[in-house]
Amino acid sequence: MINNTYSCIIVDDEPKAVELLQDSIAELYGNVEVVASYNNWKPALHAMKLHDYDIVFLDISMPQKNGMDLLALVPELKSEVIFVTAHSEHALDAFNFGATGYVLKPINDTLLYKTINKAIERINHKRAALSGVTLQPSQNNKIGIPSQKGVDYIDVNDILYLESVNRYTTVVMKNDKLLSSYSIGKYRPMLDGLAFCQVHRSYIVNLNHVKRYEHPGSLYMSNGAVIPVSRQNKDELSRMMNERK
Repeated sequence: MINNTYSCIIVDDEPKAVELLQDSIAELYGNVEVVASYNNWKPALHAMKLHDYDIVFLDISMPQKNGMDLLALVPELKSEVIFVTAHSEHALDAFNFGATGYVLKPINDTLLYKTINKAIERINHKRAALSGVTLQPSQNNKIGIPSQKGVDYIDVNDILYLESVNRYTTVVMKNDKLLSSYSIGKYRPMLDGLAFCQVHRSYIVNLNHVKRYEHPGSLYMSNGAVIPVSRQNKDELSRMMNERK
């Protein structure tokens, strides 16, 4: 069995930025542990040479040596690197270093979630290769649903649809439903590349649970729910459904 816990460090010269990032990671993930944070490049360099962390969150603009300089001093680094910075102009340089992602400050939790998921997927494949395990594509298809009480981790295959309720989102599953503190707009990038389509400004549906499409614009779901399809979303729905034939 592949270990599904992940260690990370944060390297940023601004203590408040470190605190905000720690809070976001703790809210989004129960299995990603921030084991240390560094406001200076020297102790960060020592830690990165001494330990194999799963993820390094790295600021670019820091005194004396920036994030790029720090990475250049650790060419053997095995960690997935996620740049968290206020400077968008360094994105190309970051990816030339093989970075997993590039998250701009102020941090957007949706983008952060998507980037960490990408890092976790890469880590899982490395772990699988070392252990001789073959990963199935759906093995890591879990999503965190933040609510006022915490975060529920559910398999995306169990989601039938998401419905916007004011500034919140109801996530409807096969045998349950959750009220999320996120707006429905935050879920679009989280579900990008999966079998989900926004068919209305208030609805995102799992195409695996669509039983019938009825003109002029209604989707019948596997639980009997009827979802409206807006005119501006019909073409995208048709494209996605045709690709699945």
